[in-house]
This record gives sequence, C-alpha cells and structure tokens, in this order.
Amino acid sequence: MRLQTWKHFDFLLLGAVVVLIIFGVAMINSAIAGNPELIEAQAVERQIIFALFGLGVIFITTLLDYHLWITISRVMFVVIIFFLALVAFGGETAFGAQRWLDVGFALIQPSELAKLTAILLLADYFQRNREIAGTFGWVARSFLVVFFLTILILLQPNLSTSIVIYVIWAALLFAAGLKWQQVVLFGMLALILAAAAFPLLEPYQQQRVIQFAAPDPEARFGATYNVTQALVTIGSGGWLGQGYGQGSQVQLRFLKVRHSDFIFAATAHEFGFVGTVALMAVLLFVIFRVLRAARLAHDTFGALICYGVATWMTFQAIVNIGMNLNLMPVTGLPLPFVSHGGSSLLSLMLSIGLVQSVVARHKMLEF
Repeated sequence: MRLQTWKHFDFLLLGAVVVLIIFGVAMINSAIAGNPELIEAQAVERQIIFALFGLGVIFITTLLDYHLWITISRVMFVVIIFFLALVAFGGETAFGAQRWLDVGFALIQPSELAKLTAILLLADYFQRNREIAGTFGWVARSFLVVFFLTILILLQPNLSTSIVIYVIWAALLFAAGLKWQQVVLFGMLALILAAAAFPLLEPYQQQRVIQFAAPDPEARFGATYNVTQALVTIGSGGWLGQGYGQGSQVQLRFLKVRHSDFIFAATAHEFGFVGTVALMAVLLFVIFRVLRAARLAHDTFGALICYGVATWMTFQAIVNIGMNLNLMPVTGLPLPFVSHGGSSLLSLMLSIGLVQSVVARHKMLEF
C-alpha cells in the first residue's frame, strides 16, 4: 500500500503549498526587517520551524488511512474543548482577545485546530446519516457539533474563527444534500441572527463593522488607520512594486500587522499588481487541487473532508484579501500559508496531509 500511496501522491499540490510557504517566509522577513520588538524579530525562525514540522506532518498523515481520523476526530474534539477552556481562563491576550495558550516553547492557538476538527466531525456525521439528509433533525444535530466548538471560541472573543467554522458547516450541509430552497431559507435566517447578535459583540468588533459600513472621512487614526494604510500601501505598489525589502510603507512601519493580517498589502507594495495576481493564482491552484481530490474520493467521508478544507482556505483567502482592499470589515483571519502564525500554518498543513491521504486511496489514477 505504501508504494501505491506515493504513486498517487499529488506532488503538484505539495509543490504549490511549498511555494506559498517559502514566499510567506520571505515576506515575513521583509515585513519585520529592522523591527526591534523581540517577539516579531523571531517570527521568521518560528515560521520556518513550524513549516518544516508541517512537512513531516503532511507525509505522516498521507501514510495514514484517512478513515482512522473518524476515531481520532472524537478525541480531538475533547482535547480541543479542554484547551479552549484553558485559554478562556488563563490564555495569553493580544489585540483585545485571549486566544493563545503558552506551552513554554511557543504560543498555540487551539481555535485553529478546531476548524479541522469541525470538518472531520461533520464529514463523519453526514456520511453516517445520508438517509435523512435535508431533514430538520439532520441539520439541527450537525449544528450542535459546531455550536459546542464555537461557544468557547466566541468567549475569547474570536468572532472571525467562529464564522469560518459556521461557513464550513454551511458548505458541507449543501455538499451533503441540502436543497437550494433550504439554502436560501437558512441564509435569510443567518442574516437575521447576525443582525440580532450585533449588540452582543465587543465594542471594538462593533466599531470595525460600523467603520466599514459607514466610514468617517475625517478619521485618520484609530479603527480606520490600518485599513487606510493598507490602501495606501497597495496603491503605491503600482504594476511591479517597489522591490523586495524596498517598500517605504513596510520598511518604515507605516503599515501595521504587516507580517500577518496585512501581508497581502505588503506583497502588493513590494511586488505590485503582477505579484499579487501571481500569489492569488497559486492560492487558486491549491484550492483547485483540493477540489480535484474531492472529485476523486471514493466515499462521502473523503469527499467532504476535501470540500471542507477547500471551503476553509477559500473563505479565509477571500476575507483576508477583501479586508486589505477595504471590501470587508477587518478581521484576524490570516492569508493561508502566507501570513505569520504557527498554529494556522500547522493546521493547514495537517489538512493538506488529509487531502493527500484521500487522493492516495482513490480507485484510479487521474491527472
């Protein structure tokens, strides 16, 4: 079986992921150049360590039959709930949210692994309950899975990650058999619930939404500063950019959070429109190969894993690029494989390993 595994291994997918990671490390290095802050100065080394460890995770996960994750996912659910509870009562705080758990050698964000856990649990549930697909009970029980995962995440508060998990749930509902009429109905219900929940958001979250929907033209600092600087940074890049490590907006630190949330703006500044189009093309290629794996999967569980991973990466890429372009409210969602963040990178690489495991066990080799 091991020889067959590598025969079907998607080297194009792995190659595209490696290209994104290498580019991300290079951009992080440029973004923090000369930064005296110790935490950010170590960002490149940490990203490289997580990337190398993640490569090992991809190969090991590929060798494992993805059906084993049906049992593993239930253990993961209990462990994630435990770690999320630890974060809620004693996690590290940054930017107004308590999201990180200090394990001594690194800060871990358990909510990132919760995304993959949700995919595995939902894929298993939908495969086991195909005969009742589309019923109210089918939808309600699947909702409980994501509800118990997100309730502690919302308390951090981490609204953006919770939204990602609910988007994954909605996408897998549709892929598993939800009808178009039901999609429209649930979509309208989601909008109503979102409007009703707005007063419950943290003040800074409300301010982000208000500034996006009705920006104050006179405001140049505070909630609008990062977005304004991101737009200036992107616009000053032109067609070909100012060159790697040469962008004044990045090197002089006018652009904040440039190694994580706004790394797309930093890319546009240094590599221009052409560079950002190339970056998005590689991201689209990765998503396309993951969707290809879903098509090749020989069972519902494998297909839904791949659809869930593709939804995760697509939604985060759209939101991250959208907020850089002021087309969406500012969130803390990273650009997949590119933004700084060890927990996010490792979770994504684990998901790629699962996709590779699905590809390796399909019945016939396709290109």
